[in-house]
Amino acid sequence: MALPKVLIINQPFNYNTGGGITLSNLFSGWDKNKLAVACSGYLLNNNVNMEICTNYYQLGFKERKWVFPLKYLKRKYYSGIIKCDAKSFADTLKTKSKFRRKVIMDYAYPILDYIGLADGVSKTELSSELCQWLNDFGPDVIYAVAGSREDVLFSIILHSYLKKPLIFHMMDDWPSTIGRRGFFKKFWKRKVDQEFRILLDRSNILMSISDSMAYEYKMRYGKNFITFHNPINIEFWQKHQRDHYELTNSPTILYAGRVGLGINNSLELFAKAIQQVNEELKICIKFILQTQEKPTWKNNYKNVIHNSFVSYNDLPKVFSESDFLLLPYDFSQNSLKFIKYSMPTKAPEYMASGTPIILFAPEATAIAKYAKKHNCAKVITANNLNEIAAELKELIVNKELREQIAQNAIKVAHKNHDSIDVTNHFRKTIISLI
Repeated sequence: MALPKVLIINQPFNYNTGGGITLSNLFSGWDKNKLAVACSGYLLNNNVNMEICTNYYQLGFKERKWVFPLKYLKRKYYSGIIKCDAKSFADTLKTKSKFRRKVIMDYAYPILDYIGLADGVSKTELSSELCQWLNDFGPDVIYAVAGSREDVLFSIILHSYLKKPLIFHMMDDWPSTIGRRGFFKKFWKRKVDQEFRILLDRSNILMSISDSMAYEYKMRYGKNFITFHNPINIEFWQKHQRDHYELTNSPTILYAGRVGLGINNSLELFAKAIQQVNEELKICIKFILQTQEKPTWKNNYKNVIHNSFVSYNDLPKVFSESDFLLLPYDFSQNSLKFIKYSMPTKAPEYMASGTPIILFAPEATAIAKYAKKHNCAKVITANNLNEIAAELKELIVNKELREQIAQNAIKVAHKNHDSIDVTNHFRKTIISLI
């Protein structure tokens, strides 16, 4: 059966965010003329993957309406169709004002969040231009992702307009973080929960990012979710696959990714643990951070090395040349609510590399449960310096353990994350709607 036309909302295709990578891999090989994306301007940048889809509508000032004082501070994004060739796409994107961004992120948002109004600062409407674009494309299916209340409401009004089968794919448990503070926290928690349940009721197919999320959402919302996590091209990721597990006196531990507030704390604690292990075992473990920004604490540790990002095509070689790959999580309670049922996009990529994985994450997270179930990583769940150092020492001195978890990870990548099998299942699921 021919592939249907799919309208994707709230998430662009790219290779620099978890959602964008997952989307690119799930829709890999789809007819480019049968895909279209409608999303907000702040999600679009020069990293958009034009190989998968070139039909984009940017939700800008004609669709997004802001309340005071943000309507006077927010950048006025272009509304309309974006031609996705390299030059015209770059011309459409305007350079962000650092001063304006600082005022919004450092002052306006924190104030609104503190008083409990952050979830009601904006709304998205259907402009006549957007409706015309939707009519011209004529989708058979709507595929929606949501990371905020605004995304939920936009998905609902767009579904009401198009009246087409709706697929909703949940990536992170952000509803659990609603109503954290402010005078109106109970109001917003109740309201967002009601709106979210409306979206779930409207959806013909519900997808989750992990089995843990599917189980939790069945209990919480009484709905059945099908799990679709990031699939990988096994052939691409195993072309430099590691097959030896001896260590020199100067082994390397690589972390590749973002450095957010919570992740930053976990990374520094791990750097301290490495320093302690180096002193106790009289070796020289090097901790390599492949991140966009260099952490401020980097110079406090002589064995920490900062490298800039490499191209996506070079990652298999970089991963396999490292002795260990670190996958750290944030241990704060607020962050745990958000990431508890998520699965990191890079996890299957790490698995296929053949390099032993060190997972540093809370016991309750989906990834910790997954890794323990399949014995495909050294799982460290204690947010404690001495315990981290002890676990790390065991991995350093035990070659058999290193080889066992690495080989198990390769098997899990083949069995559960091979893009050939996963995307075939994904396609059949979508086609079943029409």
